[in-house]
Formats: sequence, structure tokens, C-alpha cells
Amino acid sequence: MSMPGSPPRENQKCSRAGVTLLELLLAISLLGLLSAGILTALRVGANAMQRANLRLIDNRRMNGVQRILEQQIAGFTPVIAACQSGGERPPVPLPFFQGERESMRMVSSYSLTDAWRGYPQILEFQVTAGARGEGVRLVVNEHLYTGPPSAGAFCLGQELDPELGLSVPVFRPIVAGPRSFVLADRLAFCRFSYLERRLPPEQDRWVERWLLPRWPAAVRIEMAPADPDRVRYPPLSLSAPIRITAQPLAAYGG
Repeated sequence: MSMPGSPPRENQKCSRAGVTLLELLLAISLLGLLSAGILTALRVGANAMQRANLRLIDNRRMNGVQRILEQQIAGFTPVIAACQSGGERPPVPLPFFQGERESMRMVSSYSLTDAWRGYPQILEFQVTAGARGEGVRLVVNEHLYTGPPSAGAFCLGQELDPELGLSVPVFRPIVAGPRSFVLADRLAFCRFSYLERRLPPEQDRWVERWLLPRWPAAVRIEMAPADPDRVRYPPLSLSAPIRITAQPLAAYGG
């Protein structure tokens, strides 16, 4: 029984059941901290996944570039160009191959547009400045090869090389344009060298400029990234053989 003048027991129970303002503020604060933590974790996870995807794409791209370069050099086609010597003199037949430290020009049966199914292409490799001044990049131009005159159009004539004492072809500069394919970008350097087979007892050697009137035995392309990353697949240096041993201008009996 309740005492006279005292509130009923039910009313006393209801007055004690409830949430104070302090408890409500604590709950809201904890919920906010929990939500902020979850959002931060999601953001960090999304950024990590994006970086991993970008690295995977870069790795696949560099692996693809290596295969493309190997196939282009493997498709090397021995071509004799009709090099214009100037004036009204007839064209001079010369082995069509230009090998420089940062450029290379040759004919290949493999192209980026048609792979192995298309016509032979005149390939022009050139090292140029990278986008936004970030290192250098390797680009390639493709021109349809239709015969010795089409290759001779890239030759400006001949000049005497003082080291060899031989007349060597002079080629037009390779120009990168809107139709150039970018094979590799953001490189610290990219350079070519060429393997010269020598008769014993002399040792074979790699040269940075090819001037001999025959084909090199192999081509080496060395690349290094401008911003090394241990996680990313770095551009690899490759050496691809040229399996043409016949002398370019030699006459072979049938």
C-alpha cells in the first residue's frame, strides 16, 4: 500500500525509465566516431585498391611493350633501298637499316595495326621528351613498305665516314607526330645498341651506331623508369637477335 500523499508506484517506475541528455550526447558522439572510422577505413581501402589496379595496369603494359618490341625485331625484313644520291644520277642500292643511339629505322613484317597479318611496315623508333617534361618516351612510326623506292624515300644520300673510310647512308630525321604510337613513357633513359659479329680472335662487340653495310646480329634496347618503384614492374632491357646472315649486296647463285 502506498502512503497517503505519495505518488503511485507505477508513476515512480516510469519517472526512472528514460535517457538523459548526457547519455544521448554520448551515444551520438560514439556513433559519429564509429562512422568516421568506417568511412576512413573504406577510403583507405579504396585508395589502396586503386593504386594496386594502376600498378597492375602498368605492369601489364610494360610486359606487352616488351613482347611488341621482341616481335617487331623478330619480324626484321632484309630490304635493299633505292637511295637517291641527288641530281639526275640513278638511285644507289643500299641495305635499309638505320641504327643510332636514340633512334632506329628498319622494315618489319610485324606491325601494331595488323600484327603478323598485314603488309611489311617501315618502323621508325625514336626517343623523345616525355609528357609534361617527365623523362623521355619511346615512340614508333609505321609507314607502309611498297618496295625499294618507298624505303629510299627516307634516305638523303651518302657521306664519307672518317672512322670507317666508307660511304654510309644519310637518313631523314625521325619526327614524332599525332600518329606515332607511344610504346613506353616516363623513362629516365632509353637507348639502342647493335651487336657486331667479328672474326676470331676479335671479340663481338655492342656499338651505339650502326654504319656497316650489313645487318647487325642483334639489337639491344635499354630502358629505366624515371620514378623507380619497387612494386611496379620496371621497364626491362631486352636483346633480340636478327636472324639474317646473308650479305645484303652479295650475289648468290640459284
